[in-house]
Amino acid sequence: MSDVQDALLLGKEGVKKTVLHGGSGGIPRFTSGAKVTFHFRTQLCDDERTVIDDSKAVGTPMEIVMGNMFKLDVWETLLSSMRVGEVAEFWCDVIHTGVYPLVAKSMRRISEGKDPLDWHIHTCGLANMFAYHSLGYDDLDELMKEPKPLYFVLELLRVEQPGEYHRESWALSDEERLKVVPVLHGQGNKLYKQQRYQEATHKYKEAIVCIKNVQVKEKAWEAPWLKLEKMANTLTLNYCQCLLRMEEYYEVIEHTTDIVNQHPGAVKAFYLRGKAHVEVWNEAEARQDFSRVLDLDPGMKKAVRRELVVLNMRMEEKNQEDKIKYKGMF
Repeated sequence: MSDVQDALLLGKEGVKKTVLHGGSGGIPRFTSGAKVTFHFRTQLCDDERTVIDDSKAVGTPMEIVMGNMFKLDVWETLLSSMRVGEVAEFWCDVIHTGVYPLVAKSMRRISEGKDPLDWHIHTCGLANMFAYHSLGYDDLDELMKEPKPLYFVLELLRVEQPGEYHRESWALSDEERLKVVPVLHGQGNKLYKQQRYQEATHKYKEAIVCIKNVQVKEKAWEAPWLKLEKMANTLTLNYCQCLLRMEEYYEVIEHTTDIVNQHPGAVKAFYLRGKAHVEVWNEAEARQDFSRVLDLDPGMKKAVRRELVVLNMRMEEKNQEDKIKYKGMF
């Protein structure tokens, strides 16, 4: 197929398609809400065709829902030109590849089994990138600084129409997402009471992701955005309570710090962060957080007093351990 025909087929400037392996049947219906499952390989346009990402190497295909505001919208266009079973290579110019590093970061974190919350938690990946000047991957940082044309090799596995598959929360419309949040919240609370903390974190996390996906479309710090922010913070603090029980103290400190940096009046965030500091022997930080809790809510005096007793015990234990350890050294 010639480049001219490809350009017409895709209706996109800055895209060239080469079919590597023909698929079967006609082009499927890529209706809004259809779930598309495919493998992808991303390569640089250098002599070596350096591979940046490869879903086959990870072992899990990619899934997107058409019309669901997936950040890398050019993929919807590329896939829409394919038959099931087809493998095609697409050259995409810089106008289409600028956001690729952000998308790649989130896909990599999920494939590594890491908490995808850190890229959902505050409005969008861009905010985090500017806050930390890094995506956490050198090759992606390089691409972010200097966007380049890329090759995408896609293999279309299947296209399922709405109603033909179980719709997970990421595949819902904004209205459906907001309806599912209280349901997930309730399920999380129930699992927490049953001490099934790991399962509860999944429910809270899913609810937070639903909220953040809607919130990113609102104007920051205006009423609708703030309402969603409050809901997300409540869920994040519930999530942190589970993490405390699971002894993931540094993760609690990270998430609660995110909240207090944005919302300095969040009493529960200071309280949970104080508890996490106690567990990792950060005495000064714990005392500072509990002092802040009392400033914001003097009614918490009894709970704080109880935590300070625990802190004193923890520090005493540590001092005893240190004495024994250093005694053995000399």
